[in-house]
Amino acid sequence: MTDTAATPKIRVIKKQIEGIRLSFGSLLLILCCTFLLILATFIQINVTHFIIPSGLFSGEQLNVVDFIHTYKLIPQIPVVMFIGAFLGRKFGTMSILLYILLGLFIIPVFALGGGPKYIFEYSFGYILAYIPAIFFAGSILKSGFTNRNMLHAVLVGVLTIHLIGVLYMLFIAGLKHEGWAFMNGWIVAQSGIKIIYDFVFSFAMVFIAKYAKIILWFFM
Repeated sequence: MTDTAATPKIRVIKKQIEGIRLSFGSLLLILCCTFLLILATFIQINVTHFIIPSGLFSGEQLNVVDFIHTYKLIPQIPVVMFIGAFLGRKFGTMSILLYILLGLFIIPVFALGGGPKYIFEYSFGYILAYIPAIFFAGSILKSGFTNRNMLHAVLVGVLTIHLIGVLYMLFIAGLKHEGWAFMNGWIVAQSGIKIIYDFVFSFAMVFIAKYAKIILWFFM
């Protein structure tokens, strides 16, 4: 191989090495986002909004409170989408991997504790799904934070998390010989109406990330 032919390959390798280099600012943001995800794991937000009660069409006597619904949201998935949008797929994946490694081997940062045995928890699939969700969302947003791209990233990211989470739960439930009634109830609780809230709040968090990147661009 001639020196001329080898030169382009050397440049590509150098570019790849530079592409994975971490600055102090980037490392700090990765750690902050991991901490933010830990906080989101243990925070519960009461979301109160207007609804149309089913009794409205049956002639039932209704009070004002019947038109108001409060949903208790744990904002993990919206925060994951924020991390993917804010850090991008590379640094975002690092932040999620740090969160998973902390929970499995160092401190109990997951909702139900931690440790290696946590892989047998029904909900662990949702946590694992954060990685491909961030990769897909980050790839979509790489071409720009247009409304269309943000909506596309949120749809793909949230659906990825819920789909992998449900499939993982079914796998673990099968290992434990759980009945269909249990699995159905679990799916409804974790990926039923919750997915709608995840879509709405994830879009809001991606929108916030769009401007957070502008403000903190010099760290990246």
